[in-house]
Amino acid sequence: MAATSVADEIFKEFKEHSISEFFRKNSQMLGYAGKVRSLTTIIHEYVTNGLDACEEAGILPDLNVELKEIGENKYSIKVSDNGPGIPQTHVGKALASVLSGTKFHRYMQQRGQQGIGAAGCTLFAKITTGKPIHVRSSTGKQAFECDITIDIKSNKPLLTNVLKIDADFRGVEITGEFGEVKYEQSDHGVLEYLRRTALSNPHCSIRLLAPDGQESIFPRSAAEMPKRPRQIKPHPLGINTNDLVEFAHKSTVSRKVSSFMIDTFSRVTQNKIDELRTAAPDVNFDKNPAELTWDEAEKIVKAIKQIKWIAPDLDSMSTIGEKQIEAAIKNILSPTFLSVVERKPRVFRGGIPFVVEAGIAYGGSAGKSSGQFVEGNILRFGNKVPLLFDSSVCAITEAVKNIDWKRYAIQKFDEEPVSVMVNVSSVYIPYSGVGKQAISQEDEIIEEIKLAVQEAGRNLQRYLHGMKSRSIQETRYKTIMRYVDQLSADLSEITGEKKEAIEVKLKALIEGKYKKLFEAPPALDESDDKGVQKVDSESDD
Repeated sequence: MAATSVADEIFKEFKEHSISEFFRKNSQMLGYAGKVRSLTTIIHEYVTNGLDACEEAGILPDLNVELKEIGENKYSIKVSDNGPGIPQTHVGKALASVLSGTKFHRYMQQRGQQGIGAAGCTLFAKITTGKPIHVRSSTGKQAFECDITIDIKSNKPLLTNVLKIDADFRGVEITGEFGEVKYEQSDHGVLEYLRRTALSNPHCSIRLLAPDGQESIFPRSAAEMPKRPRQIKPHPLGINTNDLVEFAHKSTVSRKVSSFMIDTFSRVTQNKIDELRTAAPDVNFDKNPAELTWDEAEKIVKAIKQIKWIAPDLDSMSTIGEKQIEAAIKNILSPTFLSVVERKPRVFRGGIPFVVEAGIAYGGSAGKSSGQFVEGNILRFGNKVPLLFDSSVCAITEAVKNIDWKRYAIQKFDEEPVSVMVNVSSVYIPYSGVGKQAISQEDEIIEEIKLAVQEAGRNLQRYLHGMKSRSIQETRYKTIMRYVDQLSADLSEITGEKKEAIEVKLKALIEGKYKKLFEAPPALDESDDKGVQKVDSESDD
C-alpha cells in the first residue's frame, strides 16, 4: 500500500512536453553552442532554405546577408532571397513550428531535411532576446509582412502585425535580433561559411555586409541551374526488416506483396520478383502486403542481399560535379597538383542512395597554416553545404584520417601541404546531430569515401613519385655541371682543342642525357593558366 502511494506521488510530476520545450533546454543540439558557432548556424539555416527554395522553383539564387552589432554579443541579422516566397497560410509553420516543412517526408535531395532549422532560429531569438522575427514575403502575386514567434509549450507559431504590402520583389526577407552570438573572421565564422557555400554552389550570388561595414560579394560564376534532383523511391538494398514491414502495412493500393514491392521500391521488376521467389521460397508473394509478417519480411530482406541489383539512378541526386570541384579548389588553393573523383551511386540503410565526390590538392596554398607550419586539411561538404564544426565525429574525417597515406607518398598527412575536399550527396544524409555539421559514421558511407579518396590518392602518388624522381635527376644534373668547366680545361690540355668548344660539346651531351628535365610535365592541364597538374582518374570497376 505504501509503495503504491509513493508511486502515485512520484507520477504526479508526470507531464508531456512539446518538442520546442525540449530544444529550448537543449539548444546546443541545434548547433547553438558557442557564440561564433551560433551565429554561423543561424546564417546556415536561412541560407540553405533560400538555396533549396530557389532551386526547386528553377530560380538562380541571389542571397543577401546583413549583420549589425546592436549590443554586447547581440546582433541584428537580415537574410533575404529571390525565391518563390512563402504563402501567408504556411509562413507560421514554415518558420516557427519545429518538425514542420516540405522536406522530411520526401525522398528528394535537398539541403534541409528535418523541418527544424528556420523554426530553431525563431526559437533561439525568443530565448536570447525575447523578440519575434520579422518576415516580408512575396510570391510575385501577393505580398505581406508580419512578426512571428513560437509558443514553446504548444510548438505552435504566433503571428502578429500581419499586413498586406505592395512589393516589387519576390522572395523572403527575414530580420531578427539574436543574443549570445558573435561575428569573427575565422575558419568557423560566417564569412568562411558563405565563401565555401559560394564555391560549392557556383550558380548562386551571395552578398555579405559585415558588422564593421565591410562588404563581401561572391558573384555567380555559372549561369545555369544545377540539375534538379527528382523525387525517388527507396532502393531495396539497404532496407531492413522494420522498413519493409512499415512500407507493406501502409500500402493501400497494392493487393499483392509482389506488386507492392514493384510500386514501392526502385529497380524492382517482375524478373527481380521471380528471383526473390526463388531465393525466398517460403514467402507467399501473392498475399496482401498488409498481412506480411516479420518473419516473412526478414526472409525477403535476406533474399534481397543474395541477388544482384542495378545501382540507384544518379539522376535522383544533384552533385557539385567534377568541373565545378576543380574550379573551386583552384580558386581557393591554386595547387600544383589536383585530382578529382566522382563515384557511382551507392546505398546505405533504409534503401537511401548516396554519391561521394572527392578532390585532392597538393602544393600552392593547399593545407592549413598553423604558425610556421602547414598541415593537411579536410574540406567537408554535405549536399553542397559546408560542414565547419564537429569534424572529429564526422564520417568524412574518420575516412580520410584512417587512410594509409604513406601508400600515396604522403609520409604524415598532418605535416604536408595537402587538402582533401569531400562532398556527400544524398536524398537523406544521416547527420550525427540535428545541428547538421557532421555526417554519421555509417560503415557504407565511410567505405565509399575512402575508396573515392584512395582513387584520387593514386594519382597523387604518381605525381609525387614523378616529382621525387625529377628532384633526384636535377641534383645529379647540377652536380655534373659543376665539373664541366674543370673537365673542359683538362681535356683541352690533353687534346689541344679549344676549351670553349669542348665545354659546348660536354654540355650538349649532359643535357641530352637529362633532356626530360627541360620538357613540360606530360599531364599538364592546358585549360588552366595556373599550371595545375591533373591526372585522369582511374576506375575501380
